[in-house]
Parts: sequence; structure tokens; C-alpha cells
Amino acid sequence: MRALSHPRAEDLDLATVLHALGDPVRLELLRHMATSDEISCSPEGLTVARSTLSNHWRILREAGITSTRIRGKTRLISLRRAELDTRFPGLLNAILAKVTNAPDDR
Repeated sequence: MRALSHPRAEDLDLATVLHALGDPVRLELLRHMATSDEISCSPEGLTVARSTLSNHWRILREAGITSTRIRGKTRLISLRRAELDTRFPGLLNAILAKVTNAPDDR
């Protein structure tokens, strides 16, 4: 299996990060990641097709929001919080405050 590419921290772009977080499913994935060190590529509680979920993970990874490591057949995904906080101070805290306190209107 080939290694996955991740952008360097200094290459993170605000518009790309905000675009990646502009989807309700990706915001839910962000919420899941914020409460765990690493999560599998199929977190519990999401009713999204596997192929669609893979696309969401790819968008988050390519935007620099997540880091994915491969262990056997499993992909473990973590939030690149330190890099994002350094590059865009306060951004994740503001977004997470909104998604964790927002009423579930889906």
C-alpha cells in the first residue's frame, strides 16, 4: 500500500481548510476526531456510504486537517491540531465550539 501525502504545516491554506470544513459530514468527523487521539476511517454513528466517507477523509487530509497512518488494512486518522493551531490560532477552537454546542437539526 502506498504512503498517503499530507501537506506541510507551512503550506496549509486558510481558504482550503475552510472549504474542507464547509460540509456537515466533515464537521461531524472533526467533532469525532476532537475527542479521540486517533479514530478509524468508519466512526460509529455516521450513516454515510463507505465510498462517500472515503472522499470526505481525502478532502480533510489534502486540506491538512487530518493525518492518516496505515496499519495493516486499517487507516487511523488523527486531527493535526497542533499544526492548525500554530498556523491559524483559535480557528479550531471556534469551529469546535460551534459544532459541539449546536443543536442537532439534521
